[in-house]
Amino acid sequence: MLRMYKREIVKQLNIWRNKAHRKPLVLRGARQVGKTTLVKEFGKDFDAFVYLNLEKGDAEIFRKFSDVRALWQYICLTRQIMQGKGSSILLFIDEIQEEPKAVAMLRYFYEELPEIHVIAAGSRLQSLTKAGLSFPVGRVEYLTLRPFSFAEYIEAKRGEAWADMVRGLSVPEMLHEDMIAEFNTFALVGGMPEAVAEYLDAGDITRLAPIFNALLKGYNEDAEKFAKNQEQAKILRHILSTAWLSAAETITFGCFGNSSYTATQIHDAMDLLERAYLLSLDYPVTATAVPAMPAKRRAPKLMMVDTGLANFFAGIQVQYLQNKELLDTWRGRAAEHIVAQELRIAADRQYKESQYFWVRDQKGATAEVDFIWQDGIQIIPIEVKAGTNSRLRSLHSFVNACERPVVALRVWSGNYSVQEVTTPAPHAKPFRLVNVPFYYIGQIDTLLNRLLQAAQ
Repeated sequence: MLRMYKREIVKQLNIWRNKAHRKPLVLRGARQVGKTTLVKEFGKDFDAFVYLNLEKGDAEIFRKFSDVRALWQYICLTRQIMQGKGSSILLFIDEIQEEPKAVAMLRYFYEELPEIHVIAAGSRLQSLTKAGLSFPVGRVEYLTLRPFSFAEYIEAKRGEAWADMVRGLSVPEMLHEDMIAEFNTFALVGGMPEAVAEYLDAGDITRLAPIFNALLKGYNEDAEKFAKNQEQAKILRHILSTAWLSAAETITFGCFGNSSYTATQIHDAMDLLERAYLLSLDYPVTATAVPAMPAKRRAPKLMMVDTGLANFFAGIQVQYLQNKELLDTWRGRAAEHIVAQELRIAADRQYKESQYFWVRDQKGATAEVDFIWQDGIQIIPIEVKAGTNSRLRSLHSFVNACERPVVALRVWSGNYSVQEVTTPAPHAKPFRLVNVPFYYIGQIDTLLNRLLQAAQ
């Protein structure tokens, strides 16, 4: 078992645990992001912990019973669980997609045995769709586990004090260069738990190649297990063998990866992979006011599950280590991708399902802002820049198109600062520019709250 490092999602697990009207929890996330390790560690805080792996023989238990109370009595007797009054018990059903009756049984745990804490997980939950199954509506709730965030990584490497500086937006200027260097390394290693553990143990990035290679092969092998048919399995394998090179790029579906597959075939296959949390399709918005509605007819940006995997596939490790600036490598896409990865985790905390960027809705216009973040009634534009690459033409285009006062974020390698600036003439429109070091972007919700409080 991998060494267990602290994961921020434990806070949300504890909130779920203490709810008065708690539902069974479905823990989602890509394969090998640490779901099983996390729940086993979480289970240590209960009076009793029952682990069922339906891929390794435990599915038979659910086939024996139709009554949830009889099922639970059998589990208690065979696992020697003593259920006393007031005792806390966590039942973890891993690889739940392997048995349809287990999926259906979740609603009865909720209705008849609410005192039992139930968590379900699986590496191929999207395969339920293939079998025509879904989790009982209104009877379960969801959390998503992503790869390590930078705050989790830096806590594992440098300790809690360093993570607190990041989470508290309190990195002193004398440690800025050190923290940027740590972020650059994190962007190379990525957040897959096994890769993080190996790097922290050995301090040698070259030793990560077998881990990344095994992960990529595992994802390809999974294609067969949740594809609707053999043809779709081929399409999924094609995407998984080419999409990493298009990370953080705007893509078209038709003939993706120099294939002969149609736009519909690629789109449907990518939809499956998105539900497996291996990639996301981030669509543009064209408005500058809420609500942020995606333009689904426009081309999306492709974001993969982990920047470390994308970097490995692109073969840029040595080149990356020789550069001082994050954006000097891979035409800046590695920087944009790791920012997307950090924002995705922050979005999960705020229950935001999707991530968007902005394009100007005008014929012939090329203005494109890397990300937008909806904060209350505001849309916050976010540009990823670094070093001498500080031009903000697309950001200025957004500001000029916006009727409300704008707070904009520039993510860069410089220090944190807030500037009152104006767009170039003839518009000369004032706006607030917040310069955000890379290591703070995963705390965007805290950062924006602090800015709001300071303005009041």
